[in-house]
Amino acid sequence: MSLTAASKIAPSAETIQKRLRSFASREKAKLLQGFFKTGPGEYGEGDKFLGVMVPQTRLVVKEFRDAPLPEVAKLLRSTWHEDRVLALLILVSQFERGDEKVRKTIFALYLKHTKYINNWDLVDLSAPRIVGPFMDGGSRALLYRLVRSKNLWERRIAILATSFFIRKGEFADTLALSEMLLNDNEDLMHKAVGWMLREVGKKEVAVLEAFLGKHKLRMPRTALRYAIERFPEAKRKSYLKKE
Repeated sequence: MSLTAASKIAPSAETIQKRLRSFASREKAKLLQGFFKTGPGEYGEGDKFLGVMVPQTRLVVKEFRDAPLPEVAKLLRSTWHEDRVLALLILVSQFERGDEKVRKTIFALYLKHTKYINNWDLVDLSAPRIVGPFMDGGSRALLYRLVRSKNLWERRIAILATSFFIRKGEFADTLALSEMLLNDNEDLMHKAVGWMLREVGKKEVAVLEAFLGKHKLRMPRTALRYAIERFPEAKRKSYLKKE
């Protein structure tokens, strides 16, 4: 087989994994396992890390950004965290460069694999760039189904997807989903809600203050702190008194 012919062979998941593992570090793996809370009872319980940092992963994405979707799906189902990061970054790349058919296929694959999108970084780097854009201009009913999910990460996908709408000056879904999540039991969701509300405030502070005026007395403390992070100190203290 000629070199030219060989270069046209689509890479397998195993080939891509081998390249990613060339950056692995045991020392960094230990740090990442602690950072992403992988201990018993923690949100990332049992997750495994190779010790590959995101900038290194992005180098591998550049090499394999056109990998076949079935092979990318294999990466997404991997037990190793960095394989899943890599898979999602490849999906984002292909989604953003793809036509309507490609986007529809990737969106369907994404939804089918939400149980593997199981940590906050995996959600945050993908939901705003796949879920939000795909739903732009159409029905957003899926977000309201996901936000009622028993799966923490599906709820986070729902609220993080709205960051795409916020950038366009559309706040209705963020506000509605945030209200639905005010009684969520997970601190990670409180942080996500507060973060998205803060982003709304960057665009239209009056919209944020109207939401806070209505809900501040029952907002989780973490969500409130995140939402008012950019306020002047005196105003922050006033809100934190919850008077």
